[in-house]
Amino acid sequence: MTAMWKAEWVDPRSTALLVIDVQQGFVNQHSRGIIPAVVRLVDGWQAAGAPVVLSRFHNEPGSPYETITGWTRLRTPEEQALVADLVPFATSAAAIIDKHQSSVFTPEAARTIREASWTDLVLCGIDTDACVYDSAVAAYQAGYRPWIVTDACASTGGARYHDAALLLASRNIGAEQLVTSEVVLSRISGTQGAHE
Repeated sequence: MTAMWKAEWVDPRSTALLVIDVQQGFVNQHSRGIIPAVVRLVDGWQAAGAPVVLSRFHNEPGSPYETITGWTRLRTPEEQALVADLVPFATSAAAIIDKHQSSVFTPEAARTIREASWTDLVLCGIDTDACVYDSAVAAYQAGYRPWIVTDACASTGGARYHDAALLLASRNIGAEQLVTSEVVLSRISGTQGAHE
């Protein structure tokens, strides 16, 4: 799915790439395949001089994930670490958001986004059906325009959860907000030098 793009969308000054929870503990047979697409996005985004935000999920003892659903993963530093391919980008990221909730919209992240005057947020990462979807909906409800990069997201639960999340996203934030990494990279690379 690709959207009808408006030229003003890819202004690197007002559009940020949010890489959601691409961490060792979320990499499995269902999600591993998106890592090269995520790395290409980050590399292209930074080459264009546009801001990248990385998030890391931490499942705290006593969290609802533990007390309600019995899920106790993402507790160790090894599980919480960014995948090795993203580590080189961490030092040049506009922000690294550590969070204890699915949405990236923590008070810190909300302040970072507001103070940077970003209007559009391009999201990729893991899980499509949890942290990516919840972040996109939170962005939408906060008045930002979210874009989900469909081939740079995955669900650790497999394709049916990924597809279900994209179906809900197309209904709740708009089908035109679902884009591919090829489209995103062609648009952001086309702005290189335009605002220097």
